[in-house]
Amino acid sequence: MRVLVIGAGVGGLCLAQGLLKAGIDVRIYEREPGVDSRYQGFRIGLGGAGLDALRACLPQRLHALLEASTGEIAGERVMVDQQLKVIGRLGAMYGGMATDRHVLRHLLLAGLKERIEFGKRLVEYVEQADGTVTAVFADGSTATGDLLVGADGVGSPVRRQLLPHAEVVALDGRAVLGRTPLTDRFARLVPGFGTIVRGSEVSVLLGRMEFRRPPHLAAAELAPDVELPAAGSYVRWVMFLPEGTGELPDDGWAQTRELLLKLVDGWHPDLVELIRQSDVVNSSTLTARYAKPVPHWGSRRVTLLGDAIHVMPPSGGKGANTAFRDAALLCRRLTEVERGEAELLTAVERYEREMLDHGFAAVAESLEKLPAFTSRPVEPAPNPVEPAPNAGGRQRDAAEPAAEADERAMRASTR
Repeated sequence: MRVLVIGAGVGGLCLAQGLLKAGIDVRIYEREPGVDSRYQGFRIGLGGAGLDALRACLPQRLHALLEASTGEIAGERVMVDQQLKVIGRLGAMYGGMATDRHVLRHLLLAGLKERIEFGKRLVEYVEQADGTVTAVFADGSTATGDLLVGADGVGSPVRRQLLPHAEVVALDGRAVLGRTPLTDRFARLVPGFGTIVRGSEVSVLLGRMEFRRPPHLAAAELAPDVELPAAGSYVRWVMFLPEGTGELPDDGWAQTRELLLKLVDGWHPDLVELIRQSDVVNSSTLTARYAKPVPHWGSRRVTLLGDAIHVMPPSGGKGANTAFRDAALLCRRLTEVERGEAELLTAVERYEREMLDHGFAAVAESLEKLPAFTSRPVEPAPNPVEPAPNAGGRQRDAAEPAAEADERAMRASTR
């Protein structure tokens, strides 16, 4: 059996790792010209079933490197005003880890270099009379396999052909995603799991990506054949802009940053400086989207995974984790086929029905949580002085399925 994976984002690469581990022939086709050719997002949280799925797909030899190249994501989730006075608490979260999407993508490419082709933009697929499926690319080349998996993100050409009536909705409002190098001063802004800054017109989400070890040095020691970027620790922040902001400057980040600084004028100096020192290269505007649920379409030799089918806003922290769940689930079903325990179309249908259930449940939960990150008021903190660890009852474990609040990196087309 040969599986064609369209898209080399973290979901598609996780699937490829799992299939390779199971002895299944897999080939990956990515439209971008190279792994470093495009902005790849920021911090994502790993936890619960998603982290278990990622570990299940990765070869054992890479588990130690995954751990070393991530960071802690735990503690109190606190809401503050623009002067950093605590005005609410959202409870503590424990049990997950933070990772950088770009670093993780490089890790997931380990051992796949002979199986991936870049610069392959899918034009269409053709289901053949002999039961195979052929991918047709813009450069005129083709590839044929037994199953084609669309892991090609929110703008998925595979989904557009397979499910032309599936709807993806852009949420109202504008936001900006920023990244600022981590210093002791900025680390104090995120003492726990995450911080929400609530201004009169503007809200800002803060998350800390502090690597346990520099990723490239961890790779050199633990897996010398793996090349990870020399990424530094940082604070990831997202600013929700007020209604009526209009079009943002299109002549570079410097102009956008000046607009943001005007919006936070008079805020606490640490917050103002966080915006001022933002990374020009790794900051951008963004649009949050979500997919409307679709019924099962009848199984074929083409299927979908991750944002290609159930893109969701980042408020639930489930996007990447759900894609990893999809990957591990599809890998299990295809392993049954490879072992002669199931027919291919039956296995694909089982995958799709389970994937649709958990995928669109995650979309619904993310939409439900969205107001808490933008405008919904919260109960005032009982003692609005400083965030306190373990405030408010039982510690919630980020490994629990109902608590996978991993603050997914917000970007327009996560894959």
